[in-house]
Amino acid sequence: MTRRGSAGPAGGAAKAAKTAFAVVALLVIVAVALGLGALAIAARYDEPTGAVGDGGTLFTVGQGESGSAVARRLAQERIIRSELLFKLMMKARSLEHSLKAGTYRVEGDMSGSRILGMIAEGRQALLRLTIPEGATVRAVALAAEAAGVAAAEDVLAAADDAALARELGVAAESLDGYLYPDTYLLPRDAGGKALVELMVGTFKRRVAEALPESAALSPEELHERVILASIVEREYRVPAEAPLMAGVFMNRLRIGMALQSCATVVYVITERQGKPHPSRIFDRDLRIDDPFNTYRRPGLPPRPICNPGMTAISAALRPAVSDYLYFRLVDEAAGEHYFSATLDEHVKAASLAVKPAGR
Repeated sequence: MTRRGSAGPAGGAAKAAKTAFAVVALLVIVAVALGLGALAIAARYDEPTGAVGDGGTLFTVGQGESGSAVARRLAQERIIRSELLFKLMMKARSLEHSLKAGTYRVEGDMSGSRILGMIAEGRQALLRLTIPEGATVRAVALAAEAAGVAAAEDVLAAADDAALARELGVAAESLDGYLYPDTYLLPRDAGGKALVELMVGTFKRRVAEALPESAALSPEELHERVILASIVEREYRVPAEAPLMAGVFMNRLRIGMALQSCATVVYVITERQGKPHPSRIFDRDLRIDDPFNTYRRPGLPPRPICNPGMTAISAALRPAVSDYLYFRLVDEAAGEHYFSATLDEHVKAASLAVKPAGR
């Protein structure tokens, strides 16, 4: 007969099992608590530091820089709270050797994990570069340097690279005329070659979209139209007159008459001779012996004198059909010209000129 309260073999096993379960449960609770505590600590140290202002800050990752070095500099510049946590996150995501070189904009509300993701994905800070219609290659280069996109000398070298021109399908020794005027967003120090390639690519895409008939032109024929467009760009003031001007120049080329464009003379003075932009053109300027002076040399100049916009490019590819051979500025304030077919009519048009106010 078994006494009441005696555990017996079965009772001892049950008690041991309960004890083991309790120990395991306690260990699980402790592990969970530690895990939650660790997550809470990690979350706390992943928060923004508060040291980055409302305008954000730029942080540059050097070419070939190690993840550890990046983590150390981020912590030193108070962009992240914990160098150790940043390293652990890199290791967990196998990103120690995958950080992309470049310049990044860190906003004040960005956590360390967001910063890591941004750098790992290469989402660099982009700089705005606006190139106006009619800008010369030199002006493009100086604007790029001022914006921090590329050194001016690198832009000039890329634009004057005959091999690059051939690679991009341009039938010329330089890329003058093909640096499409537009607003570009680029990373800091993108480089002259990258900028030039982007601008030429934009030129080709915009021209193909707006002027599908350009596809029928050979690279050589297109280049001639780009040269013409660059002259029209520097001559027209009223967009509606651009096709008429292109038509005048086409008529002159057809009969072997000199283009006699004042814009080419200004180009010689400013770009070839390095002098300030003249307020007016004198007879002595028209006699300057230079390949770009279309008063002295028949035909088109050797290459474009600027980078034309779509109005001038469209005019060069779609010139107005007329018998005009001349045009004269008759309203300086409005920028309007008088077009004529004969020299006699052109001379008489001088009497139509509207005098600027105050003269």
